Amino acid sequence: MAEGQSDIKIETNEISAVVREISVEVDVKRVDAAYGQVLNQLRRTANVKGFRKGKVPATVIRQMYGENLGEEIERQLVRETLSDAVELAELEPVVEPQIEADAPSEGKAFTYKARIEIKPTIELPELSALAGERPRVEVGDDELLLELEKLRERGVAWVEEDEEVIAADGHQVTIDFVGTLDGVEFEGGSATGVDLELGSGRMIPGFEEGLVGAKSGEDRDLNVTFPAEYGNDELSGKDAIFAAKVTAIKRKEMPELDDDFAKDLGEEFETLDDVRAKIKEGLVTQRQHASDHALHKSLLDDLLTRSSFEVPPTMVERQLESQLQQFEEQMKNRVPEPDLRARMAQMREEGWDEAKRRVQEGLLLEAVGKSTGVEATDAEIDARLDEMAEGQGVDPKMMHDMAEAQGWRPAVGAEVMDRKALEQLVEAASITDVDPPTEED
Repeated sequence: MAEGQSDIKIETNEISAVVREISVEVDVKRVDAAYGQVLNQLRRTANVKGFRKGKVPATVIRQMYGENLGEEIERQLVRETLSDAVELAELEPVVEPQIEADAPSEGKAFTYKARIEIKPTIELPELSALAGERPRVEVGDDELLLELEKLRERGVAWVEEDEEVIAADGHQVTIDFVGTLDGVEFEGGSATGVDLELGSGRMIPGFEEGLVGAKSGEDRDLNVTFPAEYGNDELSGKDAIFAAKVTAIKRKEMPELDDDFAKDLGEEFETLDDVRAKIKEGLVTQRQHASDHALHKSLLDDLLTRSSFEVPPTMVERQLESQLQQFEEQMKNRVPEPDLRARMAQMREEGWDEAKRRVQEGLLLEAVGKSTGVEATDAEIDARLDEMAEGQGVDPKMMHDMAEAQGWRPAVGAEVMDRKALEQLVEAASITDVDPPTEED
């Protein structure tokens, strides 16, 4: 055994590249001292009939607490010696060590084992050998026109048609309707004054189609069948009749794409060219982010293929749990609880590889940062906090105070380090500009 502190001895065994097991022996004198401390603490606080507080004999305390006494002493000895043992072994645990111990006894040395996960030793390849692909950032005139059309859609006006006009796809009809199953009205099947754009697909199959050709003021019976997967067992697959009355038919009128349209969008716009420029600026920024992300991923893909190392399993487990927690927070009020639980169970079963990939990327970027000597300065951390505050629409001082109070400045610093490590990869690697991916890709 390797001897360090005078009252503990350790022996380190390598289980794998990322797991070590430390066998720790605690000297009998320290064990007996721990027994004495724990017994004295319990004697001072124990209330035992027939004895004054603080005067309960040690033999009575032993009888009262039985095995629990040994468990408390075990916890105390591990708590007091584990950090020293880890320091003697020259290890840096990435998660809380797992402890396996026999029950301690007075007059005997106490032994336990600590299973410790550590970061792997990563041998980086020459960064100049890496290759990455950067999608070109392009915005075409047809894309600008498409975005302008979306803006026009927001300014659409619905104008009532003349009485002789018949409803067609693209018209908005205002309807009252009552739905029945076998002649009996069903819950949720009736409404008045509903505006419905024909051809939009909002209603079940057959409903909108049955209104095509109607005139304002006309009554129509719509014979439909609810889909088998409708989501309501009482209606799924059932035949129904909707007695509908068309009370109005309206056509869509789009604003003209001209300078007046631009001015209606806000004080910052004087001409339609101003709007085009703003749209293009937003698309370029969005696609630049996407291009940077694709480039970074391609570089990390190449770096991963050139690096071989084990990953601490508990780090992957924690990453997976973090992903699940984020998903739950995003979706808990948007989907039914049973569906959410089922989806999370599926993610827990299938998400290991993605979680492992994220841990690998983090470890690689940390290794790149160390090898290139990058650091996260206080000014850079402050700048990132300012950026976060702007993105979330909160006061920068509040963001800084929260980071300080809740202790996540180091995490922000780690994020800054990752960014700078990625910059090092981009600077060192061979980058090829490629066409951006299409929707078919």
